[in-house]
Amino acid sequence: MAKPIQIDTFKTYQYLSEATLSSDGKRCVYVQSRSNPEGTGYEHDLACYNFDSGRCYFLTSSHSERNFLFEDQDHILFPADRTGEDAKAAKKGKTQTTFYRLSLNGGEAQKAFTLPWKVSALKKVDGEMLAALVSKDLNELPLEGLEGKALDKALAQREEEKDYEVLDELPYWFNGRGFINKKRTWAVLVKPGTESVQILSPKFMDVRHLEISPDQTKIAIAGPEFDSVNSQTSVLYVVDRNSGQRTTLVPSGKWNFGHLGWLNDHLLAVTATDYQTWGSSENAKLYTLDCNTGEMTLLNGEDLSWGSSVGSDAKLYGGRGWKIVNGEIWTLLTWDNHSELTVFDAQGQRRALTTAEGSVDFFDVQDGRIVIGAMRDMRLQELYELKDGAEIQLTHINDAALDGKYVAKPEKLSFINDDVRIDGWVLKPIDFDETKTYPAVLDIHGGPKAAYGETFMHEMQYWASQGYFVFFCNPRGSDGRGNAFMDLRGKYGTIDYSDIMTFTDLVLETYPMIDAKRVAVTGGSYGGFMTNWIIGHTDRFACAASQRSISNWFSKSLTTDIGYYHNMSQMASTPWDNPEKMWSFSPLKYADQAKTPTLFIHSDQDYRCWMAEGLQMFQALKLHNVDSRICLFHGENHELSRSGKPIHRIRRLKEMTQWFDQYTDHLSELDPEEESEAE
Repeated sequence: MAKPIQIDTFKTYQYLSEATLSSDGKRCVYVQSRSNPEGTGYEHDLACYNFDSGRCYFLTSSHSERNFLFEDQDHILFPADRTGEDAKAAKKGKTQTTFYRLSLNGGEAQKAFTLPWKVSALKKVDGEMLAALVSKDLNELPLEGLEGKALDKALAQREEEKDYEVLDELPYWFNGRGFINKKRTWAVLVKPGTESVQILSPKFMDVRHLEISPDQTKIAIAGPEFDSVNSQTSVLYVVDRNSGQRTTLVPSGKWNFGHLGWLNDHLLAVTATDYQTWGSSENAKLYTLDCNTGEMTLLNGEDLSWGSSVGSDAKLYGGRGWKIVNGEIWTLLTWDNHSELTVFDAQGQRRALTTAEGSVDFFDVQDGRIVIGAMRDMRLQELYELKDGAEIQLTHINDAALDGKYVAKPEKLSFINDDVRIDGWVLKPIDFDETKTYPAVLDIHGGPKAAYGETFMHEMQYWASQGYFVFFCNPRGSDGRGNAFMDLRGKYGTIDYSDIMTFTDLVLETYPMIDAKRVAVTGGSYGGFMTNWIIGHTDRFACAASQRSISNWFSKSLTTDIGYYHNMSQMASTPWDNPEKMWSFSPLKYADQAKTPTLFIHSDQDYRCWMAEGLQMFQALKLHNVDSRICLFHGENHELSRSGKPIHRIRRLKEMTQWFDQYTDHLSELDPEEESEAE
């Protein structure tokens, strides 16, 4: 008999990211992460799959390596502070990143070089030069050239300034990064072991893309450039390595670039949108960009969802989602309810290399070999090789985590609403008996431009293992179905609410063993908005858990990192041109109609949906005598459910499950300490 998935089973999961093939295609290096034993964070090590031996092995064991670069086919470079030098320098006000060199043929990592920056990305230019993305705080008091008392005074001033945040930009903070006012990412060209440093980007540019031409003579950089308000459009420069001249290829003010790469020595491929037709969530299109003329030509005008937006709480980080190989563009697309690896040829014709349900999270291709990191068949992440149309599983790092466990298989339930197909799924509880009745949980995804698919979700599987039906769908507003399907501008809480309620009706009709009086509803971010909206418009649910939610579009638009451009676009209104419309889409307006007992989950460093959103709705329910509770997580952000501290993720899930149990008259196993999955 299958054992139930416990609340802490995720502490045994292994998470993959950044898979990269050596130039000869014989080895694949990747990052393997897991919860630390204390549950206070995550450990990260570099690992390697050898195609000749078919063996996986760790390259590092200090549990702190998350980035690396192939120096050649036998050596990698990675940042690490193994001697504490970087930390000591930081105490003296200096910023630096030390890199180590490791042979894949064996031996210990050796210190290679130190760069005088905090480096976030490193790329090879040629045998001597490296290009890097580095952090720069434009407000930080410079220390260059200072010694003795002058240096001490400057360091004291820096320390004093830590008590204040002076803000003069938008956005001034960002989820997962904190305050970002006047903080930029610069592109630099360096020659390790020398003083040679060339700053490639202008002072106020925040570089998002850095790509070296095949002949190594040009470097393309793209990203927003601003000193007051980030317009969310990109400038694109090409820097000539020989002369150092920086040429503006695409000025700021119109285009936003999602991907960028060199097709040949003079032609770039980009995905770009101007947001003019479908607003801030508009799908980009594929263009070529001539570096000699600046001409931008449409290569593929299909309505495509770039990247993988199929959600799961059982993956931590990502990896490569775009690469140009021999003039062809390799990329990930979200298609319906799954993501796939796709190739565009030089004429813009598209062919899919994977079509299976689930998600492809990252990939690499080298010397004819293709690897993907994917979630398949309701299992956790593994590496696969694509060969002759088949996916050959390379790693088995997560076999033990789910061995002997009950994993509910999604039963697809599609329907037509307003002449539109909506897809949903149902998970049956452990030891299901059709003669019994069960409670259920409706789970609503965030975004709303995201998608559920047939991928493993720990929270859903835990609830199924505790005796709940779990059901979920992709209402209008979701990703993978084109711009018209995802477009909710000025329609939040209307057609999407109709889809979700119609789906709920269908689930209860199809599965009569669900007790309609014992159904809970939950969701995070947009799903939190919808949960707040639902409780103000119906009392059909026994209880609700609203996570990292939105309650008031005025405060959401004017306090959060994406509010001033994205949320106003989504509302098709602003607080000034149509305040009535913005208020009419705010769940807070309808809080006086709510009767559903509601739990709120929020994090105090969530700058995507600031904690004021949850607090406002909580206070409104309290004032209207609705049973409510809020659990606020210190030090966490919008990613609590996916990458928060494991002990916090457990507490979050425990709070929600206890709430559901209380109001659905159910009993779940919340504290399996005696046989903890993480021991």
